[in-house]
Amino acid sequence: MTRIAVLIPCYNEEVAIPRVVRAFRAALPGATVYVYDNNSRDRTRQVAAEAGAVVRAEPMQGKGHVIRRMFADVEADVYLLVDGDDTYDADAAPAMIDQLVENRLDMVTGVRVTEAAAAYRPGHRLGNRVLTGAVRAVFGNRITDMLSGYRVFSRRFVKSFPATATGFETETEFTVHALELHMPVGERATAYRERPPGSQSKLNTWRDGFRILGAIALLIRRERPLPFFAVVAGALFAAAVILAIPLFQTFWATGLVPRLPTAVLCTGLVLLSFLSLACGLILETVTRGRLEAKRIAYLAIPAPAAPDRSVSGPTLAASRDHATTA
Repeated sequence: MTRIAVLIPCYNEEVAIPRVVRAFRAALPGATVYVYDNNSRDRTRQVAAEAGAVVRAEPMQGKGHVIRRMFADVEADVYLLVDGDDTYDADAAPAMIDQLVENRLDMVTGVRVTEAAAAYRPGHRLGNRVLTGAVRAVFGNRITDMLSGYRVFSRRFVKSFPATATGFETETEFTVHALELHMPVGERATAYRERPPGSQSKLNTWRDGFRILGAIALLIRRERPLPFFAVVAGALFAAAVILAIPLFQTFWATGLVPRLPTAVLCTGLVLLSFLSLACGLILETVTRGRLEAKRIAYLAIPAPAAPDRSVSGPTLAASRDHATTA
């Protein structure tokens, strides 16, 4: 039987979380719904338990910390991760899980589709396009909604995911982890709606946008060190050349170098550019070795078991009614 776990990170979601728990229990009757509370100051834990969720706590503040704890604690074959704000459609969950299992994928992302401006504000939509575009340009053109909070993962994705982020930039890590290891991934359009009245978003457009942008830069430096440091080296060398042009003009005209500090600065910039390029070459070798180690750890875990089409029997959707979780 396929063990399915629904993972819901929560912070002050007293209004929305009961609806989310009930909706996913109805959509996936055989799954266990886990709510991980992140220091809520309201009745989130109580109302989630009353709705039928297994409630646990993570004291370190930040969505990334909660994701790390959930992935470490929960044992299952398929993991569905969803925000606790009641903005995602639970009815799409069975189809997303079927897509993951039948196609032996490691991640299926729920691509948000909505006509409600208040649900997906223009600033958030633009920021998502810019940030997703940056990741697609560097790591691969296979993801269209990088910041979606609605995803289904295989066990081998979850148990090989390093989870180093602390906040909302964890979605960026999901995407880069999958693309770097060349995992099979998929997407499915899902309805996206406004939060219920009385609940408030924890996302700050500018603050979290800049945090995600910084996370992308760090991931590029970590996963693509040679191109990253080559760009730095090129900028340093270009600055040295620009500053050196007047020096060479004066030298050819007079045979003298009167601006010695500028000459020393140019020399230093050239040396720094070569050091930057050398760092990139060394770190590229280290990164390749680390990538190979991650790939080996990923391959050590079995892929999602595809249903046997050669014999008649219950489908995954039917078997979920009798699935158990650890």
